Amino acid sequence: MRALHIITGLGVGGAEQQLRLLLRRLPLSCDVITLTNPGAVAAGMRADGVRVTDLGMTGNRDLPALPRLARLIRDDGYDLVHTHLYRACVYGRIAARLAGVRTVVATEHSLGDARIEGRPLTRGTRALYLATEKLGATTVAVSATVARRLRDWGVPGPRIEVVPNGIEAGRFRFNPAARKDTRARIGLPQHVFVVGGVGRLVPGKRFEVLVRAVAALPQARLLLVGDGPERAALERLAARLGAADRVRLLGERDGAVAATSDAGPDLPGLLAAMDVFVSPSAEEAFGLAVLEALAAGLPVLHVTCPAIDELPPDAAPGARRIGPGSAELTAALREQQEAGIRRLSVPAAVDRYDISRSADRLMSIYERATRTARPHLKR
Repeated sequence: MRALHIITGLGVGGAEQQLRLLLRRLPLSCDVITLTNPGAVAAGMRADGVRVTDLGMTGNRDLPALPRLARLIRDDGYDLVHTHLYRACVYGRIAARLAGVRTVVATEHSLGDARIEGRPLTRGTRALYLATEKLGATTVAVSATVARRLRDWGVPGPRIEVVPNGIEAGRFRFNPAARKDTRARIGLPQHVFVVGGVGRLVPGKRFEVLVRAVAALPQARLLLVGDGPERAALERLAARLGAADRVRLLGERDGAVAATSDAGPDLPGLLAAMDVFVSPSAEEAFGLAVLEALAAGLPVLHVTCPAIDELPPDAAPGARRIGPGSAELTAALREQQEAGIRRLSVPAAVDRYDISRSADRLMSIYERATRTARPHLKR
């Protein structure tokens, strides 16, 4: 079986890194087409030996890209097309049908109740998604929460499969030497209390709440890993609150692979340097960063995280759910600080979300979908 994965972009993000991890474990030949932005993850995939093609789309309404995409699919004779993220799902499903591919699977990585991939949902967005969803065989949800949202949208339940995201837990295992080295490299005293967060710097992640909470704790420092349009606003907020020297915005880090020597500390090293992890987002599709923090032995404070919220309470005892306000977060962080710095045992939830299990479940879906696929369209 030969498979093609189509994704909207390949900058550093959860869906992009998840695809890279899956490609390392899927036991079949896979190529990738990115509609736009062949960034850091594209470079990483190529280093892994994956063929990555940039379609060069100029925007959501670049309709001439559709026949180009169909031609690329047809010329290489793929048995299966798997699409990821909204634009790729819309264009990819149509192009696959035009190319006569028998089996099309899509993964919904980032559907919220009111937003999709960080952008507000509209009636037009939903209508276009549902119209093209019918062209595929199966829609994969990364959590039961996303599956419920898809059903609420109108996707028939039998067409939805849940395949949770996964991580390489061993990469994030706490290393005291990495903690000491990372703190030294980024200029953090070894004894200081460090709060951490990871994610795109966009409004939906609500990192301004985290900045306010840390600013209210004079001895605490904040490490934010990620980049995005809210970066400048967060820097201004930290300065206005008198905490500019205690808030560090470190830019993107590829969680799927170790950093090069000149790229600064990698994500596992930065997690090792933290003492508590916070996810202030009020709407998540899965919560990959929370899992990585738990794999690093960090206590976690989160507003919502389907990966944890859908499990029994004893699956992740180090994860504590809090309300969305900055006052409650400040109080919870103060409590963590007063309790002293400690590393936790890796909880059972982390083992549940091993990336190899995700790849095995996805292969089962591929095999079932291929067996039941309709005959090829005439070309």
